[in-house]
Amino acid sequence: MTRVSSRLLQAGLSALFVLLIAAHVGGALHFDPIERVEAWLYDAWLKRTAPTGADDRIAILDIDEASLKSVGRWPWSRDTMTALVERLFDHYGVAAVGFDVVFAEADRSSGLDTLKALSQGELAGERAFAAALQKIAPRLDYDARFAEALAERPVSLGYYFVPEGYRATRTGTLPPWSLPPEVFGALKPGRPAAGYGANLAPFQDAAQGAGFFNMLADDDGTARQMSLVLPYGEGYYLALSASTLRIAFGGDAASAGVEQSELLGRNYLAPWLEVGGIRVPLGADGTVHVPYRAGSPFPYISAADVLAGKAPVGQLENRIVLVGSTAPGLADLRVTPFSSTFPGVEIHAHLIAGMLDGTTRVTPPWARDARLAAVLLLGAVLIVVLLRFGPALGLAATLALLGLLLAAYGAAWARFQVVPMAAPMLAVAGLYALNTAYGLFAATRSKRQITRLFGQYVPPELAAEMSRDPAHYTMEGQSRDMSVLFSDIRGFTNFSEKLSPTELSEVLNAYLSTMTRIVQQHQGTIDKYIGDAIMAFWNAPVDLADHAARAVRTALEMQAALPQLNDEFAARGWPAVKIGVGVNTGRMSVGNMGSEFRMAYTVMGDAVNLGSRLEGITKQYGVGILVTQSTVDADPVHAYMKVDEVRVKGKETPVAIYEPLGAKDRLADDVRSAAAAFDAAFAAYQKQDWDAAETALRALDAKSPRALYDVYLERIAQFRAAPPPQGWDGVYVYTTK
Repeated sequence: MTRVSSRLLQAGLSALFVLLIAAHVGGALHFDPIERVEAWLYDAWLKRTAPTGADDRIAILDIDEASLKSVGRWPWSRDTMTALVERLFDHYGVAAVGFDVVFAEADRSSGLDTLKALSQGELAGERAFAAALQKIAPRLDYDARFAEALAERPVSLGYYFVPEGYRATRTGTLPPWSLPPEVFGALKPGRPAAGYGANLAPFQDAAQGAGFFNMLADDDGTARQMSLVLPYGEGYYLALSASTLRIAFGGDAASAGVEQSELLGRNYLAPWLEVGGIRVPLGADGTVHVPYRAGSPFPYISAADVLAGKAPVGQLENRIVLVGSTAPGLADLRVTPFSSTFPGVEIHAHLIAGMLDGTTRVTPPWARDARLAAVLLLGAVLIVVLLRFGPALGLAATLALLGLLLAAYGAAWARFQVVPMAAPMLAVAGLYALNTAYGLFAATRSKRQITRLFGQYVPPELAAEMSRDPAHYTMEGQSRDMSVLFSDIRGFTNFSEKLSPTELSEVLNAYLSTMTRIVQQHQGTIDKYIGDAIMAFWNAPVDLADHAARAVRTALEMQAALPQLNDEFAARGWPAVKIGVGVNTGRMSVGNMGSEFRMAYTVMGDAVNLGSRLEGITKQYGVGILVTQSTVDADPVHAYMKVDEVRVKGKETPVAIYEPLGAKDRLADDVRSAAAAFDAAFAAYQKQDWDAAETALRALDAKSPRALYDVYLERIAQFRAAPPPQGWDGVYVYTTK
């Protein structure tokens, strides 16, 4: 290859790289790594700049575990809720209350319906009974009393919209829309909903306001932005945070519109919302970035303490109060840049505080054009510098351009704008890396074929066997039935923080060596190590008819090896290791894959992805190993217990998942009987026979407590409070990886 042709190829590859990133910015292509870097940059900047300190304007009334123990399981009776509302306003003098809960069902706990039935049946004609009933009926009509407590008080109820793509259910009474459909002109922010779940009509009619409490999450499951307006029917509706802020400032109607601006000869439109006299800029989709504060700025007051009058008046007086729950059983915990178990109700509090302070951030309408211009312009400049002046000056130019982009990101942030900069930054850094790698390649003038020997992946004895008949084995891509295993150390971040770098290296070496030895003992092929994670597969390159049984036996022995390994760790002062293992069997593509710079003998396909998902959800059930139906069907050696039927993220077809119990011919009687009892409990659960399922689970838990039983007991409690939709197929849906 001549020098000129080499430079032309280098320039062509560089230009193609820039154009691909530009296509991502323009929306023609989508690259997840760019979005992940964008999320990391946003989170890092948010944490670095987040304000600290307490906020004396907002408080959170927490339906916590202590409240559930004191008052009883949720939902509470309307009599209790009436007392709570009256005490908040009459005793504590709060400014406004927003409910991050929905009151969708009538309360019949007072027995009034039974008394009325008696007055028309067995006790019909009994004047004394009728007179007494007429006298006490108003006190026993808990729903009516709750509606009276809401009336004339600044209370905003909560409800939710059913997103598109879900069953279009409509329950309760939706409040009147807050904004007419034409208020945003042609922008039309937000996606129309398919339905809603709202409050009973008497409550909605009595309350001064209501707002939806739908949460948004990015692709990684993190709540960074929230919608303040959503369209439905003939108008736009307010979020709970905006509705609560509106009634706290007198209840005047909300207003909205579109602001026009011009930049470099182009016109841009941006929506805005005004509530309580406060104007809030919105993104084109009606969202704002949640202005999270560091630490714990809002006091949490137990609902039980308020009902008992034990809470300090100063913590609630003249404050906006949001009623929600941190109890794990009520499942209102979210992932945010600050925590993976963040109470959903506090997100509304941060939004209200941000609107009050004017610190909510939006992505301006010109952001995409600015990013596209940055990618193309800076990319062109850097290509010229790298081709003409070489890597040394190219490195200086790269660092200077990255600094410029970071400064632009910070300047926009200071103006309460979020202008994504990951794509331009990756274009700059990637160009330098690409050209440096190409320069090394061109300098050596070598056409080395990057091929890994099978001995790097399989046990030495297999490599020796393969060397005797090399023609029978190939690293070329092929499709075949295989079994794949993923294992991972649970809580590795916390685990690693307890060790020095040297100790962490020693721990990982000891752990990975032990587990790899087990994989190779059962003729598995090590695919890769991903930090503390192990990926292995069976039935390639060597044919193994019993690959499913080997993979499951490996998983069981990996778990069995942990006690001895942890004893060795404890002797050296190291923390104990717990792992989760996922195994799946199915059709996979296997072969030498990668780029001209790096190749790897690996497996790919949906069956591989599903195996990874299984490992990720073992901790959800408190089990060490999960396998799929296809693995169970292919393995006649081991006994299994069905754990659940799930839909994992990205899949519509339900997947049955199982816990391997051990070899069938060596299975203990108590293990076999416990598995049979759980199978019966699971069958009752899927039939929505909550009582039978709960009885069986509690009996199992009394004999031998397991986190698995607690998972289903919590689900049953949730379904009793909010029954599954009609036609529910008993499948649990995972929306995160």
